[in-house]
Amino acid sequence: MDSITQAALGGALGGAVLGHRFGRAAVVAGALLGTLPDMDVLIDYGDAVANFSQHRGFSHSLLVLVPLAVVLAALLSRWQRSVSFRRWLTFTGAILITHPLLDAFTTYGTQLLWPLGPPVAWHSIFIIDPLYTLPLLVAVVIALIRPPAIRALTVGLVLSSLYLAWSLAAQQWVDHRVQQALAGTGYQTAPRMVQPMPFSTLLWRATVLHREERLEIVTGLLDGDVPLHIEGFPRDANLVASAKQLDDGRRLEWFTGGFLDYRLEDGRLVATDIRLGVPGAHPFQFVIAEAQGGPDNLAWQAVRSTRLPRPMINEDAWPALFRRTLTLSPVLCLHELKLASTGAACEGALPLRAAP
Repeated sequence: MDSITQAALGGALGGAVLGHRFGRAAVVAGALLGTLPDMDVLIDYGDAVANFSQHRGFSHSLLVLVPLAVVLAALLSRWQRSVSFRRWLTFTGAILITHPLLDAFTTYGTQLLWPLGPPVAWHSIFIIDPLYTLPLLVAVVIALIRPPAIRALTVGLVLSSLYLAWSLAAQQWVDHRVQQALAGTGYQTAPRMVQPMPFSTLLWRATVLHREERLEIVTGLLDGDVPLHIEGFPRDANLVASAKQLDDGRRLEWFTGGFLDYRLEDGRLVATDIRLGVPGAHPFQFVIAEAQGGPDNLAWQAVRSTRLPRPMINEDAWPALFRRTLTLSPVLCLHELKLASTGAACEGALPLRAAP
């Protein structure tokens, strides 16, 4: 999640655990500790792919944060002996452990068991969601104005936790709807990811991968029984295979679970993380190789990866997204990021058919 949300969560937990003893200081200290794991963004791992895929690595690992919480609690209990070690451990442990767990609900990927396991991403909440953050912010503000405000902090934490539970339930409902629509087409067993569109859990995006194409589906909880609108995007199986021969390609495949798009651009192999953003506005695009030879003997030379500038988004996209979320318009065309009255009006509209 964003830093404001993590600080609000840390502040709310800090105030709830130690507010009676330290008042505002517990809230402020909790907010600061809650942002500590994200300080890894200051580390340069050597190139763009490394910086991208090692963020939320060791600093978000439970195998690192749990011992760190114990060490910090021991030091703090020696500094303030009037507070027990157990209470200090509740303070440090709750704040440090909830940070990566909250991040795991998003799509980016959080290496909860670094260095032993792959990234974890439950895809149920967008990286910025006001409905999750506002209860925490309101509670923290109340605690700063009129400490200790334990009741307000508790209510904020309960409401935000219930919202996370709601996001998982909504995701399962959408996934079931998509699964039903794909039944009998050959796509139902293809890798699939269901995640919320920006800023809420009312509108969702499902991405389905196949060897020669990927499907993108936008559907909302307010859509009722309206048939799913599906858009197709081509996939170049040869580029996918070529990328998997490169270290950076394999690293990106591991980090994203294979939800990548590859294209040849000015003689360079560009890898795009299609999980984040929306088609036409994916923020993470990397040059990982240069083409060598001609069309008949094309080969790829790995290069030090670089990240391409974030693409400019259509200025009408955000109003269109808002209207589609509230079902004020029935279709959002992802190819153009614009609204349409029917799915047939979209550039990449596809009827459901057997997978190629």
